[in-house]
Amino acid sequence: MKTGDMRSARPKSVSRKSVMKKQPAPLKLVLPATSANLGPAFDSAALALKLHLQIQANIAPEFSIAATGRDREICGKLERNLVLEIYKEVVQAEGKTPLALALKVSNQIPIGKGTGSSAAARLAGIALAIHFGDLQWSAERIMEEAARREGHADNVAACWLGGFAVSQWQKTPGLSPNGTPQIAETAAGQGAGLYACKVNVKKSWPLLLVVPQEALPTDESRRVVPTGFSRFQAVANIQAAMLLAAAFAQGSKQLLAHAVQDELHQPYRASLCPLFPELNELSGKKGILGVVLSGAGPSVLLLLDPDVAARRTMQLVAAHLKARGREAELILTEIEKRGAGDAMKPLRSEAEKKKGLRMRSRVRARF
Repeated sequence: MKTGDMRSARPKSVSRKSVMKKQPAPLKLVLPATSANLGPAFDSAALALKLHLQIQANIAPEFSIAATGRDREICGKLERNLVLEIYKEVVQAEGKTPLALALKVSNQIPIGKGTGSSAAARLAGIALAIHFGDLQWSAERIMEEAARREGHADNVAACWLGGFAVSQWQKTPGLSPNGTPQIAETAAGQGAGLYACKVNVKKSWPLLLVVPQEALPTDESRRVVPTGFSRFQAVANIQAAMLLAAAFAQGSKQLLAHAVQDELHQPYRASLCPLFPELNELSGKKGILGVVLSGAGPSVLLLLDPDVAARRTMQLVAAHLKARGREAELILTEIEKRGAGDAMKPLRSEAEKKKGLRMRSRVRARF
């Protein structure tokens, strides 16, 4: 064999970079709190609020969490941490091994108070799985998976899409042993279907969230809601929910003031949420367009008149509660138009940032 032939037969050297698989970049998530039901839109609509769960995630030798902000003791626990549990379960369900992550968590969302904390946590876990597990999931599948795990879609849709979101969550009907229809839980993409859309809100409505000290499990709050309703109750809620969507779409405070009446859940949950009936006394007063339970409670959301100073209305509410011997936290906020899906983005390294700056400077130089 000729020498030339021997050289050509040798394997080409392969660079270390081409052998090593590129690791996923760090990821930053910003997930808004949500207030569901909004009176008549039971399990079908929610608002995103300008209170956030922020997570920065990096690949690490082992799992760790550094938590700041509200309920940091809960957010910082490695054991039974909802975000990490969902992340691991989704990655493993796709036949992959979860990478260890170091999380930096900053939380503003009250946990267990009816402001969508579990929906935000589940979406965060799924988003981490999508990014670090290299899963090619659509936004629809992400929301369907979160809704399946959450049990309802209203908070999920508003958290992912932002703004005022309406949703319909369909589950596969099955038959019980006696032949009657019943709802069967299914995996996303296997008979389950979520239809959700974001309704553009014409005005930036001021909101006042009133949060009690005690939490209320959603399951407990759902148990007091009847399983059947009269035709009158059903029609009244359909009418009010339609009016509610129109009020947000048109920015009409006149419509909004008449669109928060509910027959299906708030009257039955009032006994578990004592702040609601007392604050509902203020509905229609100057500066307050409507009062609704936030989600399943116990927090209460007040829809404020944008033409009246919000701080003045807040003082009115504080005085009303003090006169009745009630203690609660008052949080002045507004609708968050950006959802977690809009804010989900990988973080660039310093080298990538410098490279991007160099590229932009070259482009400018050409012009």
